[in-house]
Amino acid sequence: MLKLNRIHHIAIICSDYERSKTFYTEVLEFKIVREVYREERKSYKLDLEVNGLYQIELFSFPGPPPARPSQPEALGLRHLAFEVNNIEEAIFHLNEYDVVTEPIRTDEFTGKRFTFFTDPDGLPLELYEG
Repeated sequence: MLKLNRIHHIAIICSDYERSKTFYTEVLEFKIVREVYREERKSYKLDLEVNGLYQIELFSFPGPPPARPSQPEALGLRHLAFEVNNIEEAIFHLNEYDVVTEPIRTDEFTGKRFTFFTDPDGLPLELYEG
């Protein structure tokens, strides 16, 4: 049985990083957990705490396409992530239902493992090991 614990984070790719940062941190009053500039991608990643429970990941990318394809990164909602206790068990469960998952990767900042898959409409979803 698949046991989803909670929503782990919501990733948003924005068109204007400073405007969005101001909106989320000043208008919505989310607390900044970490801000990283990834030189190799010319991209900001801003981790925001939402009432101590959830996290918004705000990304900037140079020249993202305006539509919402899954690849390459585009404006809008990037994916919805679910925290799981054991990623292998969760993947096994999904695979039993013919859901294809990407190879497991490791988050370079947290050391946690994760994988992506899609819903029937192609919405990108993620399993993130807690």
